[in-house]
Amino acid sequence: MILYPAIDLKDGRCVRLLRGDMAAATVFNADPADQAKRFATAGFRWLHLVDLNGAIEGKPVNGAAVEAILAAVTLPVQLGGGIRDLARIEDWLAKGVRRVILGTVALTDPTLVRKACKRFPERIAVGIDARGGKVATEGWVKTSETTALDLARAFADAGVAAIVYTDIDRDGALAGVNVAATAALARAVKTPVIASGGVAGLGDIRALKAEGSIAGVVIGRALYDGRIEPKAALQVSAG
Repeated sequence: MILYPAIDLKDGRCVRLLRGDMAAATVFNADPADQAKRFATAGFRWLHLVDLNGAIEGKPVNGAAVEAILAAVTLPVQLGGGIRDLARIEDWLAKGVRRVILGTVALTDPTLVRKACKRFPERIAVGIDARGGKVATEGWVKTSETTALDLARAFADAGVAAIVYTDIDRDGALAGVNVAATAALARAVKTPVIASGGVAGLGDIRALKAEGSIAGVVIGRALYDGRIEPKAALQVSAG
């Protein structure tokens, strides 16, 4: 099970939100590239980046910070937030992003996701952010009537590399990951599922690992505030 330390970008800085609220942002590092290097030094094998401003505005906003991270580390990076057309996807992949995460367009323009998967095999992930089981879009500002499971199943034959499933109600709250919902989704689809939102301690990582069906987990605030020590987390995930 792969651990993905999260670097959420807002106004050029590395922050964590509380339940997706842009007004409830805590700045943990004003230099995202420095944070990326810290995670690389700690032994992580991937980075999970989100352009928070971009997710709301529908276009890349923190591009300079992302490029600085790509220049600072050699770790593979997955990036989401404001990527809503083939040109943006191609641009980020050309710049060195290993995997692009498509969120809002997965719901609003599923044809784009399919085209992207066909053109860039194994390099497109779908981000499914759920509030009360329903898919939220545009930086979590809007909530649809589509369930997370229905959206995941819609891309069963599209060649999606992974699904990043985020429980918004848990995100940044350190309330514990929603293991049951994440595992249920992972068992229902063949696409690898990456858990995100609410990871508060090693117990969450152990619980996700024990399910045997979850491919990875995104960890944010618990890493930044010291609740999870990188070495111990990596040992649990590899065990």
